[in-house]
Amino acid sequence: MIPISDNLPNRRFPLVTYLLIGFTVALFFWELKLEAAGTLSELLLSLGLVPAQLHTVAKVAIAEGNPAAWFILLFMSSRSLICGIFLHGSFSQILGNLLFLWVFGKRVEEILGHGRFLGFYLICGVLTGIVQILVEPALSVPLVGANAAIAGVLGAYLLKFPKAKIDSILPLAVVFIPMEIPALVYPILWLLQQLFYSIGSLVVSGGVNAHGIGYWAHGIGLIIGAGLLQIMKKPLAQIISD
Repeated sequence: MIPISDNLPNRRFPLVTYLLIGFTVALFFWELKLEAAGTLSELLLSLGLVPAQLHTVAKVAIAEGNPAAWFILLFMSSRSLICGIFLHGSFSQILGNLLFLWVFGKRVEEILGHGRFLGFYLICGVLTGIVQILVEPALSVPLVGANAAIAGVLGAYLLKFPKAKIDSILPLAVVFIPMEIPALVYPILWLLQQLFYSIGSLVVSGGVNAHGIGYWAHGIGLIIGAGLLQIMKKPLAQIISD
C-alpha cells in the first residue's frame, strides 16, 4: 500500500519536510556513487548505527572510567545516531520512508512549527536508535535509514489525527487501484513494509539492516513520537514550569 496524501487542508508550507526529503535524496545519490567506487561499506560502518561498536566502547568507558573513552563514546554515538537517520540501504527503504515523510511529516510540522519539527524528527531517530542498541548490543551489522524517525512522525500523526483518511494506491502487478485507508491502519501497513525494504539493496559487504530484534525496535518509535509530541507542542515556558 502506497500513501499519497491525507484529507486534511494544508495550513503551513512544510519547509523542513521538503528539506529533509531533499537532503536524504542527495545523500542517497552520494551512496550510489560510493557503491560504484566500492567504498560504500566503509561509510556505513563508520556513520551507520552499529550496536556492537558502541556497546564495546561503552563497556570500556564504564569499567575504566577513562575520560578519553567517554569522549570517544559520546562522539561515536552522536555521529552514528544522527548520521544513520539520513543514510539508506536500499531503493525500497528510501522510497518507502520518504513517502511516509511526505504524507505524515508535513502535518506534524504544522503542529510543531519548522524548528521544533526538525528537533522532533532527530530526537525520535536518536531515542529509537538507543533502544536498538539496548535490545541487540551484539549486532555488528550497521542499521541505517529514517525508519525510526518516520515511526515517530507516524505515531505523532495518529495521536493528533486518528480519524484522518489517507488516499493510497494498491499496486497489483501492472494495475494500480486507488483506495482511501483510515490512518489508524497505517501502523500495521508500515510494519509490513519493513519486510520489503531489502528490495533493491545496495551492495554492502557484510550486509546492512539485518532483520533482527534491533531492526524491529523501530516500532518503538511510534510510542516515542506520540509521547514526544505531547511534550514539544507545549510552549517552552510551560515545559520549563512543568
